[in-house]
Amino acid sequence: MNTISPFFWFDHEAEEAAKFYVETFKKVFGASKAKLGSVMRYDENSASASGQPDGSAMTVSFRLLDTDFTALNGGKPENFDTHFTGAVSFVVDCKNQKQIDGLWDAFAADGGSPSQCGWIQDKFGITWQVVPSDLTKYIGGRNKAGAARAMQAMLSMTKFDIATLKEAYEGK
Repeated sequence: MNTISPFFWFDHEAEEAAKFYVETFKKVFGASKAKLGSVMRYDENSASASGQPDGSAMTVSFRLLDTDFTALNGGKPENFDTHFTGAVSFVVDCKNQKQIDGLWDAFAADGGSPSQCGWIQDKFGITWQVVPSDLTKYIGGRNKAGAARAMQAMLSMTKFDIATLKEAYEGK
């Protein structure tokens, strides 16, 4: 089976980030929905070649919902920009407001940067879109006037509020 999975290049925060994401997703979605995998550590030779400390994490694998991720401590190479931007983001489909609030609060903590329409960059610089499962039901629903109202409501939001979207769609 062929697969594709995200690979994050960190300066030195790979293990911390992986643990943060796993614990956050466990709290929000349940223990079976996130798992820390293997950690490969730099030995003396690879540490010397990479500039990373001997014994520090080289790569950390982890799973969130049904997606496998790998985080690398690669340092700051001269010819490679390792900064994350919002040009790539990860959409997390949330079934209810509790899930939205849980992810949002975790990603906003310690320097996270919220943006419009459910976008938020966490303290590590990774951008997430925390969205309700029913978003397209409201902004793309058959009721064109309701969908327009829901779209206007969405455009005024930072963190999504499902009740407000539903009320806008229904004209309440």
